[in-house]
Amino acid sequence: MNDIKIKKIQDANIRGKKVIMRVDFNVLLDEADDVKSTYKIAVVKDTINFLVEGGASHIALLTHFGRPEGKRDKKYSLENMADDVTSIIGKEVTFVSDCIGESVEEAVSGFAQGKIMLLENIRFYKEEKEDKKTFAAKLCAPFDVYINEAFGVSHRKHASVHAITKCIPSFAGLWLQQELEQLYRVKNNPIQPAVAIIGGSKIDTKVPMIEEFAQKYDTVLVGGKTAVEARDRGMKFGDNVIFPIDFEYKYYDIGQKTIERFCESIGRAKTIVWNGPMGLIEQEQYKKGTMTLIEAIANNEDVFSLIGGGESAQMVEESGLMDKISFVSTGGGAMLAYLGGEAMPGIDVLKCKNKSQCVV
Repeated sequence: MNDIKIKKIQDANIRGKKVIMRVDFNVLLDEADDVKSTYKIAVVKDTINFLVEGGASHIALLTHFGRPEGKRDKKYSLENMADDVTSIIGKEVTFVSDCIGESVEEAVSGFAQGKIMLLENIRFYKEEKEDKKTFAAKLCAPFDVYINEAFGVSHRKHASVHAITKCIPSFAGLWLQQELEQLYRVKNNPIQPAVAIIGGSKIDTKVPMIEEFAQKYDTVLVGGKTAVEARDRGMKFGDNVIFPIDFEYKYYDIGQKTIERFCESIGRAKTIVWNGPMGLIEQEQYKKGTMTLIEAIANNEDVFSLIGGGESAQMVEESGLMDKISFVSTGGGAMLAYLGGEAMPGIDVLKCKNKSQCVV
């Protein structure tokens, strides 16, 4: 069981309430600007249904998309995503041209009961990353209840996951609860033998997790640019941290001998945690390592597997083996932070301060 006691949506009074819900729809789009990876949107369906069935009068979805750096940019507008969100969650979603101010207030007052709205990109405002209380007050002004359903940004001290909780009653959504439960499980109660797979880039962000897993897991398999960066810096880890023994062209993917070696560990495992691809998956010819390891995990019927990170989740979705993976996390950096023992500001503000706040 997760030892973090947080305020849950199940404990909230939502009937007749106007709800603002922080989601993470920062997804990949194809050349036609259609959603390429649907998973991060689909996971909020249960919470939306819970709110609708519980009698919430209005539901506003709030998310970031891309990196507009605090400025309005049509390239990062969520207007074109509204149709995709409608299709994915199976309920009509109406786009609102701002996330604060008159546009939102008019939408809330003008919408019929039970309407779902998609607010404009929260990162059009620099105050979001600055965690401004005055900005958070504008976000929550038209609403009665706040729900955090965006695990992927809960490691950041931003207004839409942190400061906003200071102005209206705030709770964890159903998906956020699942994220915490499953991550707690692999961090603290893994069934042995346990294998961690660490890939992607930015070795500095991966070191805490590599060291954490090296202490608790039998084997830590390191690939992707992370492995190259660690080698170039002469980094040393314990004997159970395994690096590639061969690569494809210019280190763009792990080689066949490494794939075979990694798959042997995967085949014996009872618990697997994976964050970050094994190669440059933007190019088709360098997806082999990542895809082969996903297939090896899917073929291990005795393992509890948890895969996280935007690119990793995308590869699982692309492989068609999503139903063979025990749990796919929507968090990349957030997953690294949680498993590495770092602060989670968006989670900490939802913790129960006394027994009366939570149903335990």
